Amino acid sequence: MCVALLSLPLTAAALGTLVLAVDRVEHPAFALQGLQFSFPAGGRASLSIGHLRVADRHWRNVRLDCARGSLDGAVVRCEDGVFRLPGFPHPLQVSFRFDLSARTGTLGLGTPDGARLNAHLLGDGSVRAKLLGLDLTALPAWLPLLKAWSPAGRFDGELEWHPTRMFELTGRLAGGAFGSADGLRAAEKLALDVRVDAALKSGGWEWEAELGWGEGAAYLHPVFIEAGPSLRAHGQLRQGVLEVREASVALAGVEQLAASALLDLRTGQLDRLAISLAGADLALVGPRWLAPLVAPAAGARLRFAGRVSGALEFERGQLRSLDAVFDEAGFSLAGGDGGPGLAFGPLSGHVPWRHGLPTRGTLQVGGGRWQKLALGAFDLGVSIDDRTLRVDRLRIPLLDGGLVFDGMVLHAGDAGWTGEGSLVIEPVSMRLLTDALGLPSMSGVLSGSIPGLRASPAEVVLDGTTVVSVFDGYLRATGLRVLEPFGVGSHLTGDIEARHLDLAQLTETFSFGSITGFVDADVRGLELVRWRPVGFDARVSSSAGRYPRRISQRAVQNISALGGPGAMAAIQRSLLGFFDTFGYSEIGLGCVLKAGVCEMSGIGDGAEAERFVIVSGGGIPALDVIGYNRRVDWRELVERLQRVIEGNAAAEVR
Repeated sequence: MCVALLSLPLTAAALGTLVLAVDRVEHPAFALQGLQFSFPAGGRASLSIGHLRVADRHWRNVRLDCARGSLDGAVVRCEDGVFRLPGFPHPLQVSFRFDLSARTGTLGLGTPDGARLNAHLLGDGSVRAKLLGLDLTALPAWLPLLKAWSPAGRFDGELEWHPTRMFELTGRLAGGAFGSADGLRAAEKLALDVRVDAALKSGGWEWEAELGWGEGAAYLHPVFIEAGPSLRAHGQLRQGVLEVREASVALAGVEQLAASALLDLRTGQLDRLAISLAGADLALVGPRWLAPLVAPAAGARLRFAGRVSGALEFERGQLRSLDAVFDEAGFSLAGGDGGPGLAFGPLSGHVPWRHGLPTRGTLQVGGGRWQKLALGAFDLGVSIDDRTLRVDRLRIPLLDGGLVFDGMVLHAGDAGWTGEGSLVIEPVSMRLLTDALGLPSMSGVLSGSIPGLRASPAEVVLDGTTVVSVFDGYLRATGLRVLEPFGVGSHLTGDIEARHLDLAQLTETFSFGSITGFVDADVRGLELVRWRPVGFDARVSSSAGRYPRRISQRAVQNISALGGPGAMAAIQRSLLGFFDTFGYSEIGLGCVLKAGVCEMSGIGDGAEAERFVIVSGGGIPALDVIGYNRRVDWRELVERLQRVIEGNAAAEVR
């Protein structure tokens, strides 16, 4: 026990009280200073301790009162004692017998809730103890750092410790539970079996540990874990440094999950940590471990396949290396209605990363799908240099065309990741594309070029000019910039111009009626907040040149309905029914959106304060569509357009 008795005076007070004073008692598990035993007449006894240390906890002015106590030579006894410790609400029940000369003894501790510790202190410093019914709710009083976890449950175990030779602990936790104040970490009905063995060799403790989780479940946001995993580990403890040579976890669906670590207990610094994963079956581990991380709200619709392996190494909290190996891995997310959703894979290949060293990774991707839009198979090659990833020129087949990415670079900086590159959209049939996306069928082709693309979590910028070919004309966007693209406050700005769009294709696509001819459009100062327009200056007008210009009766009615109650077709109602189509000379419509109101304009300079011409007639009969309400609520205008497209607009023709 390594007891040091610096002084042992024995005195008798005037009233017959026997007093034993001990300067210091030291043991690897505890230390006492300033002990004073008092044995008054009548068989009672009391003990006061000036300073008590248990592990790294310290108390002063501690008191023990014994209903029966005695001093027989060097043997001190206490029975039915009450031990009051400052800061603890309930006293401990204490009984002990110590032979101060042989340095042996027994100690019994009990709590009001029935927990019991019975310990034997042997002359060589060993301790053998049994712990019965320890209520974990009492632990925060001894270990304040546990207060935030609110532990519960009861623990039974046995301990044997020789400070210069060995340490053994076996035990079982039943009915275990914990919960954090924020509700993000909790467990209940836990049953855990624990075993720890250690032996002192060459100045260090060689140890082995096992942990078996038999019952209960835990929620560690966002992952829900049920009983089943078990842990085996071994290592060394030397001079305040804990080495975990190997820790292996038995987990359903995983061939091997292992780790090693080096922890400096004096500073709390994790000097080294290595984790390896082999043969994880994604069909089993995906729903439990990955779905809560990537799509917690859609976990029931996620499916995984294939296998994945990997390794991570950390030094002093910094990632030093990473390996990810995929074997026919893939996932699918069913649509909310149970129909086609999102799918990707199968994916095979190896991606390595080393701090400060260049590496090379290759992946073979079997394809993908979004709704009915299918992507073909492609190979992905990447060059990785520390925090920069460069993607080889990449072509992804898309329907009858493809997406070509070039110069793609991703860089992880202190402020987050950034990326840049260019994209070319090879001609894709608009009919195939719109059918796959479930949009109204369109004719023509879609092609485009984005020469400069820069992206980060906070911003996406399209440098230069982005061109998309559609409806036998083209759309050109400049100055496109998106702030917080992945946040709730997304904000887009830019300018768009369209030239020579075929009205026949456009109106046929959206069942608007029939208009032949071509139009140009300009949208200046476009501003979207949360992907909804809040400001722009837009104008649509007939393209220059000679070409057939005809408009159907249905299109006239829809344009009139779009213009609202103030719009009208300047032709007699009786004459309108005699003609299916009309000639026109020009179409023009403008909208300046500010503060939710669209300031409308038509053909010409709008000299007349109220009326504006939307369609200027040409030929016989002459037909003009005229608007009279220049200020229109934007939401109302959008609703009109939706009703017109759905064929539910009731035109008012005069």
